[in-house]
Formats: sequence, C-alpha cells, structure tokens
Amino acid sequence: MDQQREEVMADVTPGNQNSDLVRRGYAVFNSGDKDTLTQMIDESCIWHSPGKSSFAGNYKGHEAIFGYFGRLGSETRGTFKSNLLNVTESEDGSVVAVHRDTGERNGKQMDVLCCIVFDIKNGKVMEGREYIYDLYAWDTFWA
Repeated sequence: MDQQREEVMADVTPGNQNSDLVRRGYAVFNSGDKDTLTQMIDESCIWHSPGKSSFAGNYKGHEAIFGYFGRLGSETRGTFKSNLLNVTESEDGSVVAVHRDTGERNGKQMDVLCCIVFDIKNGKVMEGREYIYDLYAWDTFWA
C-alpha cells in the first residue's frame, strides 16, 4: 500500500456512531419510515441533488427534503430503492455512503451507482450531498 493510501485509510474509523446512523437511515428510508428520518435529519439540514432534471436542486429543511424523498417514491410508484453498498467515516465525523439506486418509471428502468457525503453533528444529519456516477442516466430516467 502506498503512503498516500495509508494516510487516507488512517483517517477512516469504521463502525462509529455516525456510520451507524447512516446505515440505519438507509434502512428507514427504504421502508418509508418518515417519523424516524425526521428524528435523524436536523430541521436545518440542506440536501443537494445534482443534475438537470426536475429533481436537481438544494432542499432545506424537513418539508423540502421529505418532499424530494416523497417524489422519488411516488414518481416510481414505490419502486425506488437505495441499496447501501459501503459506508466510510472519517475522523471529523463525516460519512460517505455508496449505494445503488434502482427503480421503474414510465416504462424505464434505473440502476445507477451513487454516493452521498453526510455532514453529521450531534447525532443528526446536517447536510447531504449526492453524487451520481452516471448523471446522464439519472437525468434521463427522471425526464
């Protein structure tokens, strides 16, 4: 392992409470448990979704964020899922989660890799920033 990779790996502390919060968040997101998500996501949270589709933008606060999450489910008739693949936590408490988004909409299938960088303070998500591996496929699906 080269020195740069060793330094990056030294910053990773798997199994910490922020990683556990994110893991639990994916489970309750996929089950549609808004009450638990409300407890996990701070009211002042900002959520960033990339791209050019009608889903792209910055969402601030529970009403806007849960409206966005709700559209993901409603516009796919409940088929949208984020299947968690990996979680990594740094010493500063930020968490990167890699997942696969799948769903069906208007005869189209989506299967894209994504990650979200979470900023977590005092046990609550303060910011979520999505990164989509194939942003073109994501935008096309939602068009």
